[in-house]
Amino acid sequence: MGAVSYTLGGGLGILAREFGYAADHVRRLEVVTADGELRRVTPDSDPELYWALLGAGQNLGVVTELEIGLVPVRTLYGGSLAFDGRAVDPAALLRAYEAWTRTSPTLGSARAGGPPSDGLTSSFAAVPYPDLPALPPHLRGTYVVSIRVACTGADGDALVAPLREIGPVLSDSLREMPYAESHTIHSDPDFPHAYYGDSAVLRDLYVDGARAGELLRATGPEAGQMCVVQINHLGRALARPAPNAVPYREGRFLVRLLTVGDREGARAVLDPAFALLAGDSLGRSLNFAFGAGDRGTGLYDPDTRKRLARVKETCDPANLFRRNYGVSAPC
Repeated sequence: MGAVSYTLGGGLGILAREFGYAADHVRRLEVVTADGELRRVTPDSDPELYWALLGAGQNLGVVTELEIGLVPVRTLYGGSLAFDGRAVDPAALLRAYEAWTRTSPTLGSARAGGPPSDGLTSSFAAVPYPDLPALPPHLRGTYVVSIRVACTGADGDALVAPLREIGPVLSDSLREMPYAESHTIHSDPDFPHAYYGDSAVLRDLYVDGARAGELLRATGPEAGQMCVVQINHLGRALARPAPNAVPYREGRFLVRLLTVGDREGARAVLDPAFALLAGDSLGRSLNFAFGAGDRGTGLYDPDTRKRLARVKETCDPANLFRRNYGVSAPC
């Protein structure tokens, strides 16, 4: 996913709870619409198309240029705590993480001249690594459960102290770092690879003992194939209204599941897992719909979908831009 696709789908960054979605910072877009015209779109020049482009993905034209506002971040506190999911109960780790998200904004003290850390951004991940020779020895056959953190302007060690008390860790990379090293917090692969995946934006994450255990069992080492779980804490700046079509801002968590293998095998793992979350799900996230789910179902709330369909009818009535998650028809 490139920078433009990332932004048109919302753009959930490493400091998102402090600064909001990437789409919230776009000042101007240049887009070639279905009639072949190059249009310069701003909130003033064409507010409806501007609103729709930021959230509709690639449905309304070819975006050739973005002007986006930056935020002044030189350093941040961040990193991850990794636990052995076979030695420590993963469900207990998930419950402890969820409880921590309810109190963490009040734990840090602001540095001199810095803001309080009410925008601390974090996520929970669980990865069952297969026992394959291609993997580093310390990861082969290991079930790694980790909590990743990023924040600015706060006493980071005080913020994460409760996390360090959860249990013995495999690794602890939490530290102050230059922003240029922020990619090390998640350590995502830097090369393309094949997977299927889907997502659910949740009103809340009610992780009682039974359901937390069911979710992690459905996606853990005993699942039919490798499944990567990531749960992002939303809220704060992500919940602020903005003049764009990024939906479900009231959601408190985003659950993302990725699997390797074929689509049928992926659904056999993903469907039961997402069924456990259905009662709390608002919908899906466009940026994290990776070929496994129904095309456009659940990507927008009904009002947003209807408004997008009206813009689509105006800008692309013949549905030229259709080989994606479409917005042509209301829910």
